Amino acid sequence: MTLSHLFGAALAASLLSGTALAASAPLSREAIDGASFADWQARQAEAQDVAADAAADPTVPEVEEKAPGQADEAVPQDGAEAEAAADGVDIAAPAEVEVTGEPDKVVETPANSTDLPDEAGLQAADEPQTADPFLVRLQILLDRAHASPGVIDGFSGGNTKKAIGAYEAMNDLPVDGEPDAELWAKLEADGAPAVKTYEITEADVKGPFVKELPSDYAELAKLKSLAYSGPLEMLAERFHMDEQLLTALNPQADFDKPGTTILVADTGAEPTTKVARIVVDKTRGELIAYDGEDRIVLVDPATIGSPDSPSPSGTVEVKGVAPEPTYSYDPSKNFKQGDNTEKLTLPAGPNGPVGSVWIDLSKPTYGIHGTPNPDMIDKGESHGCVRLTNWDAEALAELVEPSKTVVEFKG
Repeated sequence: MTLSHLFGAALAASLLSGTALAASAPLSREAIDGASFADWQARQAEAQDVAADAAADPTVPEVEEKAPGQADEAVPQDGAEAEAAADGVDIAAPAEVEVTGEPDKVVETPANSTDLPDEAGLQAADEPQTADPFLVRLQILLDRAHASPGVIDGFSGGNTKKAIGAYEAMNDLPVDGEPDAELWAKLEADGAPAVKTYEITEADVKGPFVKELPSDYAELAKLKSLAYSGPLEMLAERFHMDEQLLTALNPQADFDKPGTTILVADTGAEPTTKVARIVVDKTRGELIAYDGEDRIVLVDPATIGSPDSPSPSGTVEVKGVAPEPTYSYDPSKNFKQGDNTEKLTLPAGPNGPVGSVWIDLSKPTYGIHGTPNPDMIDKGESHGCVRLTNWDAEALAELVEPSKTVVEFKG
């Protein structure tokens, strides 16, 4: 039984018996920056004791065991997509996108696409409703060390465990993906606070924003951009945070008002070392980038191809980078979406189907790109591409070198 299952059993027992588990401190700057492994470990030990009592109590309901990373239920494919897949319709026709700074160069991006929207993937498993200050600090320090946990949300999960394992590998520690005293001593050695203050600016609230994006492609194509819904979503992505965590840290904040001071994650500087080699581990759902001396530069959680629509095998190379890529729809080559029978070009934007950046690979229609739904990274399946959070994809895009960086698919 894993810690998450122990906690679930302990919570069930406490609710039925009227007892209470030792609660983590309320979210605040002091609680996060003062969070320690020793205190967190003590809470886990108490949860295990309660769970052990619950296991012996026939009145406590059993907690269903799940495989690591398994979600509660699948969301069915859109009917048109399912029909197209059954008919063997090619949904990976390319679209040409100009490469910024290279006016004579274009790269191919998938046309509606080699990648399913995140909503078509698996839904996240149920999680505790209150973020843990220790896990918030842990995730921020991992992110700062370029072992990305994906979205910083203060909950334990598969992406955090992978980030811990990545950090352990980067620092020659035994790799088990679980926090321990040795890992914590290294992580907190930088001494810098995990959170900082930020003042919302006029530019932050100016937009453009699109409060609600329609699902119909014809309506999306009429928009000027597939922009953020508002300052809250934009600021959450800028600081690699879950929107609920950002609002929980700033319960009284008006995110639409310039001059408002908020608490945000301090994820530090982005890596600057050029990447010579990328390994995409399809089994682990992870991307590892190496420099020219085969040292790890960064590690990111990733959504990778499904068994029905797998990612490439073998080695390819980076062809180019297209920031803010547009997205093409051609029903004669792809599935038919809604009542749309004409070719459409969806505008660029962070909430576009391939997010804020496209890293083009030498295998046509395949790439590494962002996503409009960062909290779904590695909780669903793609149609072959490698999907990262927008911020992880943007950081990687600055480090790859066209015709030099190679990408190896394994697993």
